[in-house]
Amino acid sequence: MEEIRMVDLKGQYLKIKNEIDKAVIDVIGSTAFINGPEVNGLQKDLEKYLDVKHVVPCANGTDALQVALMALDLQAGDEIITTNFTFIATVEVIALLGLKPVLVDVDPQTYNINPDEIEKVINKRTKAIIPVHLFGQCVDMDRIMSIANKHNLYVIEDTAQAIGADYIFDNGSKKKAGTIGHIGCTSFFPSKNLGCYGDGGAIFTNNDKLAERLRSIVNHGMKVRYYHDEIGVNSRLDSIQAAILKIKLKHLDEYNTARIKVADFYDAAFSKYSQLQTPKRFEKSSHTFHQYTLVTKGIDRVKLQTYLQEKKIPAMIYYPVPLHLQKAFEKFDDKNKSFPITEKLCETVISLPMHTELSNEQLSYITNNIINFLEK
Repeated sequence: MEEIRMVDLKGQYLKIKNEIDKAVIDVIGSTAFINGPEVNGLQKDLEKYLDVKHVVPCANGTDALQVALMALDLQAGDEIITTNFTFIATVEVIALLGLKPVLVDVDPQTYNINPDEIEKVINKRTKAIIPVHLFGQCVDMDRIMSIANKHNLYVIEDTAQAIGADYIFDNGSKKKAGTIGHIGCTSFFPSKNLGCYGDGGAIFTNNDKLAERLRSIVNHGMKVRYYHDEIGVNSRLDSIQAAILKIKLKHLDEYNTARIKVADFYDAAFSKYSQLQTPKRFEKSSHTFHQYTLVTKGIDRVKLQTYLQEKKIPAMIYYPVPLHLQKAFEKFDDKNKSFPITEKLCETVISLPMHTELSNEQLSYITNNIINFLEK
């Protein structure tokens, strides 16, 4: 049996090696390394795939979030509501811009932001909501958009972990994750479902004026070369990464289907074990399983992780510390607030290997060892 990896980028690459190698060599031969034709091509391919009017490529997912906020003309001290259970980048950019992150608790089954908690913290300084489509499935966007419309708030979707997921509205219509709110943001970090071989990101919107603003901000505030209408940033997706992403985008649905099959295998193996809560699949969203995350119940998570490491099975904890308890956010005075679901998840979650190259032999080895641990 081959070595089990948390993410197997090499195995995935080898299947499309000829296409990738040619695309990279072609870019090098063209010397159009920045804003070359591959970037424009990727933009158009993503617009078609996502059925969204505008895609703005950028340097990484964190920049995507920052630029999205910069485009909204917010003022220092304005409040942005988001989840307490996510990677730090979502909240980091809020603080960097002099805005105030307002954290709320999550749903114990989906781990996504709980809409019931959002309205409790809305006030006159609230300007936007950033829902994070965590681990591969969408937040309840019907509820989010209803709250946003009621209070005249912007919605910026963080879809870094759910690219390709479908959201099913109450009326039966569908949209891709990241295309429902005013702006959507994603990351092309290598381990993402659609990942490049370095850093990369993109911003989505159906709003023409916002798109024009976003394009200006990512390019030093320029609409016309050397004429700077506002303070912007330097956040460009390079042509080599765009060329790689153009190829991998053609395989994205295939990759997501492979991940779902892995999750099905895990679900079936653990269905009889009360010590493990398998991920709930929200009925209004497809699940792309960026991560397969279990909640442990009545067992020692550290001992389980150590046991798996001894068996050469990687397992990760996303995320061990809630954002409100991170030292970097002490100044926002959230450490005395109660986030019982987030805190419990941080104490009990564990994520298993999840990628497109896992074999049934590897999956059997992983699940059998976990079951052996549970039955000791």
